[in-house]
This record gives sequence, C-alpha cells and structure tokens, in this order.
Amino acid sequence: MRLLLVEDHAGMRETMAGHLRQSGFVTDCVGCGDEAIAAAAASLYDAVILDLGLPDLDGMTVLRHLRAGESPDVPVLVLTARDAVSDRVRGLDAGADDYLLKPFDLGEFDARLRSILRRPGLRRDPVLRLGDLAFDTEAREARIGDIVLDLTRREISLLEELIRAAGRTVVRDTLEDRLWGLAEPVSGNALEAAVSRLRRRLAQGAPDLAIETIRGIGYRLVRRGPG
Repeated sequence: MRLLLVEDHAGMRETMAGHLRQSGFVTDCVGCGDEAIAAAAASLYDAVILDLGLPDLDGMTVLRHLRAGESPDVPVLVLTARDAVSDRVRGLDAGADDYLLKPFDLGEFDARLRSILRRPGLRRDPVLRLGDLAFDTEAREARIGDIVLDLTRREISLLEELIRAAGRTVVRDTLEDRLWGLAEPVSGNALEAAVSRLRRRLAQGAPDLAIETIRGIGYRLVRRGPG
C-alpha cells in the first residue's frame, strides 16, 4: 500500500514516516498543502494522512481540494491539535474519514489507519487468498499454510499488488509507482530483481503459483492447474 503523509513539522514527519515504512507501507512525505495537492495529482494513494496546520494552505482547503478533484474516494485521516468539537465537525463534513488529536499514541494511530483502510466499499476482507497463499493486508504478512514467508517490505508490497489483481496483468509503470516513493530512485532492473526474489520465495512453498512476465507490459500472478 502507498500512503501520502502531509505534516509540516519535520521531526514528527520523519518519525511517522519511519514508523509507517517499518510497518510495510510505501510512504511519500510532504510538508505543505501545495505539495500535497501536486502529489495526489501525480500518484494513486491508498490513504492520506493530513495535518490541518500547514504553513501555506489550510488543511481543510487541501481536504476539500482532494474531495473535489484528484482523490474523491481516498480515505483521509486528519491530524490536528485543534480540539474544539466544531473543528472536528468541520473536518468530517469536509470529507475526512477519521480525526486524531495531537499528541497521540502510535498504537491508536495504527488502529485508526487500519480502520479507514477497511471502510465499507474498499477492502471488506483484510486477507487476500490465492490457492494456499494468504496475504493479510493489515498484518502486512504472507503465509503459505501455517508458514509465514520471510519477505522484505518491497516484496510484500509487490505481492500485494499482484494478488489483488490475481490473474490479471499489472503494468510495469503501475508497479514501480506503487513500490517506490517519490523520493526513492528506481534503477532500471529494480523491479525485475524484486520479481525474481519473490518468485523464489513462492516456489519454495507454493509451486502451483507463478508470476508470469508479460513482455513489454508487466506481470501477473496466476495459479496453475494440475499437470
């Protein structure tokens, strides 16, 4: 999953970004409203974490802009030090999915993020399955039977994209956009290397599954029949 974190305080932004990346999320970070709007226009995000106290545009303005244009359906978790009920009501009315007051505990932050990611109409079942392979989108782990696969963060993100589209081709540009953040350079063979590593992991426990290369287009995860 790919997240957009909009937070103007550099220290807090770095702490939260490190926490999210450690949890397995590809995370882009910006510090002002204009950058948030530009990032949302350039990439597809699974959720936006939006601080209201930005140095240029008010967070409410950014939220309304997302809802009116670039990201009308993306879940948005609002962060703010404004504790008045009227402020929370305004945020929810403007399109926020949830509201978290600063300072907050990271455990509560994680729970609220999980909640907006599984809201009705988006991801009802957090576990995606194909054959004996099960991918838990909340725990960010993959299992074959009772065995947890030892995957890197990048491999987890790659597997998630492929299993969500099981049987269908995911184009190369989409995979690169989903697996690498805006600030991360992507070498020419980085995606191929990630696919090769994931193939080896799957072959050890799920020989009926294969990642097929669609030359010049992308990749797809398929389940092979007997024989």
